[in-house]
Amino acid sequence: MFVAWLSTEDANREPKKARLEIQPILGFSNKDKIRTIQPHDDALVVTLRIGGYNVKRMMVDQGSDAEIMYLDLYKGLNLKPEDLKPYSSPLVSFDGKVVIPKDRIRLPVKTGAEVVEVNFIVVDAYSPYTAIVARPWLYTLGVVSSTLH
Repeated sequence: MFVAWLSTEDANREPKKARLEIQPILGFSNKDKIRTIQPHDDALVVTLRIGGYNVKRMMVDQGSDAEIMYLDLYKGLNLKPEDLKPYSSPLVSFDGKVVIPKDRIRLPVKTGAEVVEVNFIVVDAYSPYTAIVARPWLYTLGVVSSTLH
């Protein structure tokens, strides 16, 4: 049994409400595979929050070390050119072509309750995705992506 002794000063104070933070968990089970065509190897594509906007069609690429933002998204977020930092290393695109980046930008990306600063390399190239988040983002969140579900 635990007994707490309160002084009269403590007894006259309003009780403090306990802060209860519920951390949403993004997880999947075998029930989530129902109505999916198996086996599949589709890309993992998510919606994340950047700069007050819900950004759709962001690909999670656990095989890449570079986080990419395509120029259309950069323009759509109304980012300022002075926020860009120089970046000059060429990249190789999915189709094997060399892409010269515009520059890079560091932005907070909200995932559920977590906010992670991400260094995006801005590129002017076609992509069905708006951006790519990669291993540094996954590592910072402490998560493992799964395309099974």
